[in-house]
Amino acid sequence: MSISLVTGGAGFIGAHVVNELILLGHKVIVLDDLSGGFEDHVNPNAIFVRGSVTDHKLITELFEEHKFNYVYHLAAYAAEGLSHFIRRFNYENNLIGSINLINESVKHKVNRFVFTSSIAVYGGLKPPMREDMFPQPEDPYGVAKYAVELDLKTAHEMFGLDYTIFRPHNVYGEFQNIGDKYRNVVGIFMNQLMLGKSLSVFGDGEQTRAFSYIGDVAPYIANCVNIPASKNEIFNLGADQEYTVMELAVSIQEAMNMNQPIMHLEARNEVVHAHADHSKAKRVFDIKNFTPLIEGIKKMATWAEKVGSRESSKFENIEITEKLPPFWRI
Repeated sequence: MSISLVTGGAGFIGAHVVNELILLGHKVIVLDDLSGGFEDHVNPNAIFVRGSVTDHKLITELFEEHKFNYVYHLAAYAAEGLSHFIRRFNYENNLIGSINLINESVKHKVNRFVFTSSIAVYGGLKPPMREDMFPQPEDPYGVAKYAVELDLKTAHEMFGLDYTIFRPHNVYGEFQNIGDKYRNVVGIFMNQLMLGKSLSVFGDGEQTRAFSYIGDVAPYIANCVNIPASKNEIFNLGADQEYTVMELAVSIQEAMNMNQPIMHLEARNEVVHAHADHSKAKRVFDIKNFTPLIEGIKKMATWAEKVGSRESSKFENIEITEKLPPFWRI
């Protein structure tokens, strides 16, 4: 039986990857500090350990105890826009925490290190983004993700640590933390509707993204260790069809049969148009189609209405307040 560590396994994408690994017959140990996840999202057949990837002593103990075959590193604080204002926090969690895991993976001869990077590494490059483009991240979150990608490459070349890197984008679905006002626009809109609030749109809402349903992402991340052609490769992963934020807002209003007004906030510093080419992932993983946006939104809305709204919590460790969007100060 394969033994796998999943960091961030109580979080959104991580919890789904854990479920897929259980179905594949893996013994799964979940490491999560519950800063953005929930223990009740963890599959009951997995072993849950509460802790952070920044705790290198705990990481060392886990590797020595469990002798992992595979590491799936999904733990991250993935708030691209906010990362400008929490730079130290961003690098400690998203970069140094990753290095703790890579160090132990090298020492313990892990068979494969699976890392969820982000489309944020491309920055403002002209879409569709392709894996052969030279990344030019425009925010500290993207910088951290790209740095980990580079470190994995050097760890492979120096020590033979095999890896697979995924660059998913704008993933939504069940288990998303809808109470987080800094990230995950689909969850933010659904939560605002259920709270009877206006939908908050930065700028004119003409920014475009290809929103990707979790069911089209998690299975390929989990199963990649069984696909020889995915070894030491990077893959964009997600949906092909891009939509404006305004189109997304209308679709969510329709799916939830709620029609709150839209509140346009001051435009923030962000990439305006971002979507990726997925031809490589389609070829290697034999991906045939993606869940249509309205179908995926209806699935998530059914779940969201069942679990109910959540009050947004304020991030308490803002390091730089200059140019911080007023909406995030509240």
